Amino acid sequence: MNIVFFTTSKFSLPSFYAILNSIKCVVTKKPKPKGRGYVLEDNEIKKEAEKHSIPVLEIDTFKDPPVFSIYEFEPHLFVVVSFGLIIPKKILDAPSIGAINVHPSLLPAYRGPSPIQWAILKGEKKTGITVIKMNEFMDAGGIVYQEAIAIDEKDDAITLSEKLSKRSAELLPPLINRIEHEGKIHAIEQDHSLASYTPLIKKEMGHIKWDSPVNEIKNMVRAFIQWPVAYTFIDGKMLKIYRCEIEDIKPEKRPGTIMNINKKGIFVSAKDGVLVLKEVQLEGKKRMDAYNFAMGYRYLIGKSLNFC
Repeated sequence: MNIVFFTTSKFSLPSFYAILNSIKCVVTKKPKPKGRGYVLEDNEIKKEAEKHSIPVLEIDTFKDPPVFSIYEFEPHLFVVVSFGLIIPKKILDAPSIGAINVHPSLLPAYRGPSPIQWAILKGEKKTGITVIKMNEFMDAGGIVYQEAIAIDEKDDAITLSEKLSKRSAELLPPLINRIEHEGKIHAIEQDHSLASYTPLIKKEMGHIKWDSPVNEIKNMVRAFIQWPVAYTFIDGKMLKIYRCEIEDIKPEKRPGTIMNINKKGIFVSAKDGVLVLKEVQLEGKKRMDAYNFAMGYRYLIGKSLNFC
């Protein structure tokens, strides 16, 4: 089985290794300049592919010349995991059997680029993995395989991504073996009337509104732990919040007011409850335990967050 593997994210690394022996080529996005020096840094999948002498095609769009090298590998199957570009039909028609995509949600729910974060934001108790037979539309192909995975209340975007990434790698080899044996991809059409969509996450989405329900704020912190990281302001400086928990007491002050500080953390009132900040990072400082941060910051109790 000749597989061309499409990805841009380390989410796909376990899947990459699970089917390594069949991968003839990796397609990924061109690196973008990072840091103050605008250094071009290869993504992890490219580094791993090159370790195993697998050719890598880097593209910005499907009009880039390297794309047309795909045909040289005489692909039977495309496997797409966390790629981030919609693949046009003329490219999808290249493999003799077809193309499958591994998507980390229970499609047709949460189509789009950020299903893991949005499942947490919406307070879902479960999500899952859906493998689809690809067409030229975003996450709209027929369902080949689907499996639900529980979202623990302590899960954040990192831990949930790890669960989904690991399980994706476990299910791919037997699924690909079945496709190879049958010589075709069997799929059941999605119910498009039930489709929901996730937008790209923008930095401003992480700005906490303290007059929101306390559960919504906690879910923001869990969902945005990698980027943009949920944030508020204190004395005009950004304060990022990495970990928090809900305290079962009534808020006695207006939303955003620091009510108390103890070794549990910093107690902040919200619309209908109290959030305890456990791990924070003040602008220009290191990430640290919230209580230790508070001990180095005078007169916090009674301050209002978000005044910048």
